[in-house]
Amino acid sequence: MYAASRELGRDVRCLIDFSASINPLGPSPRVWRVIAEARRLITHYPDPDCWELRQALAQYWQRQAEDIVVGNGSTELLDVLPRALKIRHLVIAHPTFSEYAASMARVGGRITPVYAKAREQYAQPIEHLCRLLERRRRNADPIDGVLLCNPNSPTGQACAVDDLLRLADVAQRRKVWLIIDEAFADYCPDRSLLPSAASWPHVVVLRSLTKFYALPGLRVGYAVAEPAAIEAFRRLMPPWSVNVMGQMAALAAMRDVAHVRKSLRFMARERERFGRVLAALPGCSVMPTSANYFFVELPPGCHARDITTQLRGEGLLIRDCSTVPGANSRSIRLAVRAQNDNDRLIRALSRWLRHQYREYQNS
Repeated sequence: MYAASRELGRDVRCLIDFSASINPLGPSPRVWRVIAEARRLITHYPDPDCWELRQALAQYWQRQAEDIVVGNGSTELLDVLPRALKIRHLVIAHPTFSEYAASMARVGGRITPVYAKAREQYAQPIEHLCRLLERRRRNADPIDGVLLCNPNSPTGQACAVDDLLRLADVAQRRKVWLIIDEAFADYCPDRSLLPSAASWPHVVVLRSLTKFYALPGLRVGYAVAEPAAIEAFRRLMPPWSVNVMGQMAALAAMRDVAHVRKSLRFMARERERFGRVLAALPGCSVMPTSANYFFVELPPGCHARDITTQLRGEGLLIRDCSTVPGANSRSIRLAVRAQNDNDRLIRALSRWLRHQYREYQNS
């Protein structure tokens, strides 16, 4: 967004960002009050243990505070993860968030990709993952971990809890870490493994407090796992990585149950409407989603790079997924925003698709 602002010579606030999937209702009203109150703490270091936030999270998930570590966004936890869990060979379900592979590359680790299939609307490849773990011999380049994003980014697909439990069982028997990134799971709580994760000592669940609660500028995320794994994370993380305002804002946002319910009601309604209108665009394939974004494949002959560039010039930023392993050159991701923003994007997409169709006829 900042690069687009510089390139276009426009204020950031004049851009409409569909590339970042943030709650379109914004932060809880309580967050603004807490941030104002936090000014008195700016002259102090933040609590390095995030004690109050961890206590609240432990109570919410019915875990112990020792089972939880808070980081500067879940990305900081992903960076630490291979070293904390001593993972040298990680299986990753694609297409997905690029930071998983990047974190392994930084420690010289190896990844094995498992690909969801376009013809199955990119449903998570649970069967493939289970078979891979079952047949892998422990003494032949052993797999240390499996990482799954649920619901997945960028495709929006989410697994049923029973499928996740089956994968957790296989991972447990093979003594392999199962890491589930639930950054967008607030939008589909019935698909979350976290309520059941305490029974599985080899499971690590990552969560974000910035996407659903609309706090990306404050960077707060957390991991839930057995205490020994959490302590390994904490030893490797820098002190004071989560600032005062981030800790206080996350706590206030979690406690505003009314805003949570309002956000879920809005997303259920607008996601259904926006998805229906997107699906009516000629030649576009819109994948089912459990998150607050849509994975869309443009018509054959179109390229995601072209529409991304065109819309960028109009101040509409979308996510070009053409270079994501497992996707194709026509793949884009669109966040669900406020209705007026969504309608503006639909009009721009319609114009571009009509132009592409005329060019195709004249070629």
